[in-house]
Amino acid sequence: MATPVPPSAAADNKVDEKVDYFNLPCPIPFEELHREAMMSLKPDLFEGMRFDFTKMLNQKFSLNHSVIMGPTEIPSQSTETIKIPTAHYEFGSTFIDHPKLLLWGRILTDGRLNARVKCDLSENLTFKANAQLTNEPHMSHGMLNFDYKGKDYRSQFQFGNGALLGASYIQSVTRHLSMGGEVFWAGQHRKSGVGYAARYNTDKMVATGQVASTGMVLLSYVQKVSEKVSLASELMCNYLSRDVTASFGYDYILRQCRLRGRIDSNGCVAAFLEERLNMGLNFILSAELDHRKKDYKFGFGLTVGE
Repeated sequence: MATPVPPSAAADNKVDEKVDYFNLPCPIPFEELHREAMMSLKPDLFEGMRFDFTKMLNQKFSLNHSVIMGPTEIPSQSTETIKIPTAHYEFGSTFIDHPKLLLWGRILTDGRLNARVKCDLSENLTFKANAQLTNEPHMSHGMLNFDYKGKDYRSQFQFGNGALLGASYIQSVTRHLSMGGEVFWAGQHRKSGVGYAARYNTDKMVATGQVASTGMVLLSYVQKVSEKVSLASELMCNYLSRDVTASFGYDYILRQCRLRGRIDSNGCVAAFLEERLNMGLNFILSAELDHRKKDYKFGFGLTVGE
């Protein structure tokens, strides 16, 4: 007959459990430290009407058509927000050879062109490129990234127009804690900066902190109440300009829809709803109320295709 383990022995086994520092998990990229908080606090808000249609030509290639109609804000010296009605048509294509290659492109009727490339050069090295071309002078930009994924660390090197150079590194310290830093140099503006960050995550929560020499301090916390509900909070401040903003948000996944929203200390309230009407057909509602500026934005849209 098997004899039960005394409670004291079981407790000792828990206490004696040690961390294997030679077998730590690989952390997430440095640029995605706050991704759980951003899902709730930074939804894709818009104003007016939006219609997106995606046509799959085969398993790897698809065409995208988008129609956007809504007001656009223009700069003004007065406190009131001035908007003018605009409408755009966007055509794009996507090629995905999962998981090694991604080609993504979009062009608008106003002449803007956005392109993105992601290619796995090896199991550990990934190349990324982003570009935006416009008719306006000095508004086009591009960025090249080289990401290296180690066993328990990640590093990234960035090269951009305007003599922009950047590098970041993040290392797993324990199974739940990762720490890292970044450095950048903008040669065109003669500016440089250094930043540090830490991330602690478990199955129920994610806490992150980031500070930079530019004056930015960003703290975020996400509590996973259940598999369908999560709450998020964020504190962003600049100790040079003394600007402070606190935000609270939620992410609620229902059977046929997903609801996200936030409220911040500036008096801005936002909500974003995605309702699945049928297979390949989604209805979108967006709302943002800025009580301090008396600026109210509402939008609705349809997404057809997967």
